[in-house]
Amino acid sequence: MKASRKHGFGHKFKTAWQLQEAKARFSELFRIVRSDGVQWVTRQGKEAVVLLPSEQFDQLVKRQLGPQNLVEFFAKSPLAGIHLEFKRQRDTGRTINL
Repeated sequence: MKASRKHGFGHKFKTAWQLQEAKARFSELFRIVRSDGVQWVTRQGKEAVVLLPSEQFDQLVKRQLGPQNLVEFFAKSPLAGIHLEFKRQRDTGRTINL
């Protein structure tokens, strides 16, 4: 369990739990995820799953579901599809005395 893992994205995690140990000590694993953050659970020495607090998961999902660019942002706006007409007076410029 005490093995240190470095993920390809530069995140370093304190522990990697073997699946059998994670099952046997799930309450402790749950507590550690809530207090320390992300934990790896491996099976047969390979990285299998990552456990993370629900708040972090919600942020990831929210980011994924959110608009990816400005065009998409405006397309998903509650005001999308509303026709607005703007009326302006013609600006003929101003007179400058030289």
